[in-house]
Amino acid sequence: MSERRRIAIAAAGLWLGLGLAAAAQQQPLSASDWLSGSVQGPARESSAWRPGDPSPPGMGPAAPQPVAESGAVGEVQVTRLDGGDPDAGGTITARRAGLPKDLWQGSSAETLAPLILQTPARLPAMNALMRRVLTAQLTPPSGEDGNRRGHLFLARADRLLDMGALEQAQALLVTAGPGDPEVFRRLFDIALLEGDETRACDIMNSTPGIAPSFAARIFCLAQGGDWAAAAVSLHGAETLGLIDERQAIMLTHFLDDAFVDGAEMLEPAERMTPLDFRIHEAIGQPLPTAPLPTAFAQSDLRMNSGWKARLEAAERLARAGAIAPALLRQIYAEQKPAASGGVWERASAMRTLEAALAAGDVGAALPRAFDEFRRADMADVLAAMVGADLPEEGLEGRAAEIAGWLRQWQGLPVPAPVPTAEGLAPNPAGEPATAPAEARGEALLAAMADVDAGLDGDLARAGRGLQMLQALGLEADADLARAQLSLLPRMRGDD
Repeated sequence: MSERRRIAIAAAGLWLGLGLAAAAQQQPLSASDWLSGSVQGPARESSAWRPGDPSPPGMGPAAPQPVAESGAVGEVQVTRLDGGDPDAGGTITARRAGLPKDLWQGSSAETLAPLILQTPARLPAMNALMRRVLTAQLTPPSGEDGNRRGHLFLARADRLLDMGALEQAQALLVTAGPGDPEVFRRLFDIALLEGDETRACDIMNSTPGIAPSFAARIFCLAQGGDWAAAAVSLHGAETLGLIDERQAIMLTHFLDDAFVDGAEMLEPAERMTPLDFRIHEAIGQPLPTAPLPTAFAQSDLRMNSGWKARLEAAERLARAGAIAPALLRQIYAEQKPAASGGVWERASAMRTLEAALAAGDVGAALPRAFDEFRRADMADVLAAMVGADLPEEGLEGRAAEIAGWLRQWQGLPVPAPVPTAEGLAPNPAGEPATAPAEARGEALLAAMADVDAGLDGDLARAGRGLQMLQALGLEADADLARAQLSLLPRMRGDD
């Protein structure tokens, strides 16, 4: 990359960062909004096959019809008609997830899909439970309409994408294979978000029968080095009206490197797709990920991003439960902070705490780290990173108190646990909740929404949700959620 191109990229990033700062306060789009244009093509395009390519299945010469050799009754043969119902797919067994395999029985995919997309799971205990629900191998809803097969599966994948959990979403989608256009679209977008354009285009080129958009096809032609074919395809698609004006302008900038030296800045799309995002980066006008859905933050985790960008992205993803706390802890330790304020203070506090943990004396470092993370509403992230490394006993004063909070938040034993908040007791006065015989999945999602209300102060409703979780056999999840709700005033600084 030339020095002039590097300067243009830096200037473009600064300009766009200032222009989009206000948009950062807006509600992020859901996966159904931003997974919308990468590989959707005209309806008449029914195949990715082109003249000169090997004939895909079904396009070769007609096979000769079998002729019976005798009139005797032949042996009965059994043939699978398809690859099975994707709604039954998952990456962990129901047993490992701690869920009944028939959780969805008595409900329809049409009812469950919007509930999965809408049920809040802000409390870490419920976030972890939601991820188990989304990735578990459960029996599909009974009596499913054939036209709705896979509807629940895609809703599960989209919820993982909304949470920013690209790795888990990809693993789930792979269980269905890339042959379905909707599955392929999501796998393609995940590869783009991870900055692996080569893999994204390999997926496209190796998946016959999938109709990519012309924008995606042009991008992959150029990515593979066939710039002439990409330019011809762009001209033809633009002439025939197969791509809109905004896409045509963006792809023209992408194919002609001379535009990097110009002053024209392209306005970002109202609904940013992963393909648009990656092209903006390629033309020297990278977009900040803060105003975009959480999944886009995964792009900043690449090693070619600056350390500050990596830190901010990792913090955002850790708060959403999208990456392992150990990864954030590792990124904090990569360098020594060269500035102060904001994320630098947390990086400095973690550096000091890591040294104190290694020395076996966290008495001074732990309170400072806790205060820094709590100031950013990230005390729960600190607990996830170091809770298990803190001693159960042996500390004194405020350090001992904080260590107890962080360990209890993680469900670890402590000598003096914080008492259960009023309204959240396991067996309050009155009739205990009874799990329904059917539609238990709906009851579980409703209970999770009730527990979430505790974050906004409605402990009575949260208590009812906890009772239902217990009735459904999820005692450990209910106990952890109860402890976390009871600890909230300390973790937020409201005590």
